[in-house]
Amino acid sequence: MARLAIHIDGGYVSNVAKSARVWVDFERLSAKVAATIRETTEEPLDLIRTYYYDCLPYQGASPTPDEEDRVKRRSRFFDGLRGLPNYAMREGRLKLQGIDQQGRPIFQQKRVDLMMGLDIARLASKGQVTHTALLSGDSDLIPAVEAAQEAVIVWLVHDAQGVAKELRLLADNRILLDDEFLKAVERTQG
Repeated sequence: MARLAIHIDGGYVSNVAKSARVWVDFERLSAKVAATIRETTEEPLDLIRTYYYDCLPYQGASPTPDEEDRVKRRSRFFDGLRGLPNYAMREGRLKLQGIDQQGRPIFQQKRVDLMMGLDIARLASKGQVTHTALLSGDSDLIPAVEAAQEAVIVWLVHDAQGVAKELRLLADNRILLDDEFLKAVERTQG
């Protein structure tokens, strides 16, 4: 039996969804990715786990009420993901890098790409999966994808603009996060 792990860069998917004005149901997203891959395989495919990688919003040493509220809302969202079947949450950190010329803060995620790359390579090298789906556009993941490809088929699930060309070309197969795909995984009210 084929085995699949899905790796979601939360910041990437959030930006894609925001551009499309869609609220993503992450359980449906995992099921849709698995179903799309399942259609192309010649053997049964089992989704073993979805890994979600993201950071809590920045909160200063003396947090403002707005910072505290954003952290609480995002923490609730992360807790909701942890409660989904076969979901694993991986949290990085958001670091303040400085201020730009317009006076806006510049933030950088820390640890997210490394955790994602390590999980991709570890699962592939241990033979725990035969397929890996990556929802990201970041070229920092290229070394992990190259390492994983020695043992697994790598699927890149991406939008049309926000993906590094090198990553798109490297993937074995691609699934486009277009409007139709996003509407199929949209969170319904209620």
